[in-house]
Amino acid sequence: MKKIKILIDMPVSKPHLAELQAMPEVECVLIEDPQEETRPLPESQISDCEMFFTSMMPENHQQMAALKMVQVASVGYSQLYDHDLNERGIQACNAVGVQDVPIAEWNIAMMINIKRDMRAMMRNQDSATWDRDARFQREIFGSTVGIWGYGGIGRQTARLAKALNMKVHVITLDGELEDRSNCWLEKGCGDIEGNFTDKMYALNEKKEFLSQLDFLVMAIPLTPHTTGIVGADELSMLPEHAFVLNPARGPLIQEQPLIDALNNRSIAGAALDTHYYYPMPTEHPFWAMDNVILTPHISGSSAGTRFLERIWSIWIENVKRYINGEHLLNQLSQAQLNGK
Repeated sequence: MKKIKILIDMPVSKPHLAELQAMPEVECVLIEDPQEETRPLPESQISDCEMFFTSMMPENHQQMAALKMVQVASVGYSQLYDHDLNERGIQACNAVGVQDVPIAEWNIAMMINIKRDMRAMMRNQDSATWDRDARFQREIFGSTVGIWGYGGIGRQTARLAKALNMKVHVITLDGELEDRSNCWLEKGCGDIEGNFTDKMYALNEKKEFLSQLDFLVMAIPLTPHTTGIVGADELSMLPEHAFVLNPARGPLIQEQPLIDALNNRSIAGAALDTHYYYPMPTEHPFWAMDNVILTPHISGSSAGTRFLERIWSIWIENVKRYINGEHLLNQLSQAQLNGK
């Protein structure tokens, strides 16, 4: 029987690679210098590969005539748009679940940091200033966090928030829980059955949702339909004491309305890990705002402690499922691949 050629454009997890190479059904080919960027790959390597494990599709992806399945190493999948994968009969899977834990931990860390104004405390330490102001002693216990979207990151954030006795409100398109039984999940994480939500809202109830929050956490993918989903109107629905956290994608929130809301103090502040420019220009107003924490897209990334272990676990499981003709983990729908 002809072997399935697998092309891997990823850093290697040695135990997982050994497991893969021990499968009699597959032939593994490793890209010598894996990259997280689009570039051409040799036609001799890609033309006959059936499965592809990568961060980005190559520039010459149309030469992948035998390709049947691609696994990307990111939760976001916009890099697969405009590749005609549906028309070419190519299945695609993302890395849902891989970043749930680190990004949820970032969310909790930022809530505590911005609530207690840790930036000011650090400046006081640098200047040897003894200041016991009450704002440095505020708690998040009993606060209401609103999670916009309830995928893996949102659900793990809810799990941690409930451990801190926070109220969890969630908004989704229809106010219902999405079935995630076929998504990869770290053991002991997430919220499969929605046990950590106090209240669910549909998108047409966003004013009621936003008006009750102490923290708003963005937790949806960036698509043509979600770009700019939070603008001046939505920000004005938040209480003045509310903080905005965006570890998802910068353009989910319209840039100028967010700048205005922070400048005018119509919201209390923001913690932003995803941005409008990469890198953020030094002259951008966010840098100078004392009510903003900026982090350089590190809430969850490929440099994370357990990233390789997790993404290779998904890949190995999907290779097994592919061989057995089973539904793949984290498989993207045709609508998702079309940016809907």
